[in-house]
Amino acid sequence: MDQSICPRFEKAISILSQRWTGLIIYQLLSGPQRFGTIESAIGVSGRVLSDRLKDLENEGIVKREVYPETPVRIEYSLTEKGSSFAPLMKEIEKWSQTWLNSPEESK
Repeated sequence: MDQSICPRFEKAISILSQRWTGLIIYQLLSGPQRFGTIESAIGVSGRVLSDRLKDLENEGIVKREVYPETPVRIEYSLTEKGSSFAPLMKEIEKWSQTWLNSPEESK
């Protein structure tokens, strides 16, 4: 029996396992958001968030929309590909509620 891992599965895990990526996707499930909103909601540094958003944009998971206003407004949202993570994220959320202690309970 072939026990090798499917290359597509391996790539999916590689994308999701990058630090902050899952939290960024989860945050954007609620709709389009500006950079500062995402940054403060998940507590990531601006540089790392910028890098992750670029990676997700290159993968076709996140869309960056620039509004020609003064000052310029930029919003990030999930593409159809990114939105398809919703059931997976909900299952991870459900699993974590059932099986993981909250940080306060771990003290």
